[in-house]
Amino acid sequence: MININGHLNSSLEASVPVLNRGLAYGDALFETIKTLNGRILFWEDHYFRLMASMRLLRMEIPMRFTPEFLESQIIDLLSFNESDSNSFRVKLTVFRKHGGFYTPETNDINYLITADSLESDLYLLNSSKYKIELYKDFYVNPGLLSTLKTNNKILNVLGSIYAKENQYDNCLLLNSNKSIVEALNGNLFLVKDCIIKTPPLSDGCLKGVMRKQVIEIFKKSPDYEFIEDTISPFELQKADELFITNVVHGIQPITIYRKKSYTTTVSQNLLAKLNMSLRLS
Repeated sequence: MININGHLNSSLEASVPVLNRGLAYGDALFETIKTLNGRILFWEDHYFRLMASMRLLRMEIPMRFTPEFLESQIIDLLSFNESDSNSFRVKLTVFRKHGGFYTPETNDINYLITADSLESDLYLLNSSKYKIELYKDFYVNPGLLSTLKTNNKILNVLGSIYAKENQYDNCLLLNSNKSIVEALNGNLFLVKDCIIKTPPLSDGCLKGVMRKQVIEIFKKSPDYEFIEDTISPFELQKADELFITNVVHGIQPITIYRKKSYTTTVSQNLLAKLNMSLRLS
């Protein structure tokens, strides 16, 4: 089932206008959300990121768009899902109503919500080989827009095609200053000795919800010094560990970059703490 503006439709019957602005101009935002046992994980962070992004894109936020309303829209959709899974990947998309060309006729919005079942409930560590490379055909232009989850993801699409064609599991994106920004599907963290680094938002990385959870865990840890700082490609070869974060998969350790192999000790400990917080919440 798919929720379109509060109306539930089967995936075979659901449709959006051909002139949809998200399709025509990428004039849309989305949140990728994980649910567990009918509960939305990190919902407050998702909600406030969406509201801040809509304001930045000059979208009109409906009065009914309260946290409680959108939460109920997601939960209602899950209740009609025929899957036996306890965990779902939910995508909430908001797009400006059709009309106009580059200049929209209105700033009012429509929304749709989809849900796909996930195999595992808690986050699992993928301990198999995970090989990455830099994607250097195109670059991220750092700024406020690059931190948002908009429908303008052609760079990620092309990077994913490059990774598939060259048998990499993922690629790291660079900004116009040739600094590391993030992975194709999540934020990047680097471990060297007792220092944990991740690129700052000013370098162009996504303002990830899981990124925020991981930063909060590291800031409370007496074992590590956490910093947000620019990461150069040269630092990757010197790192002890690299891992990617997103809300669907949690933590993905990187094991190989060119001739360098990495440990996964910090990733394993971090994943245990993350799952513990989910059990206690």
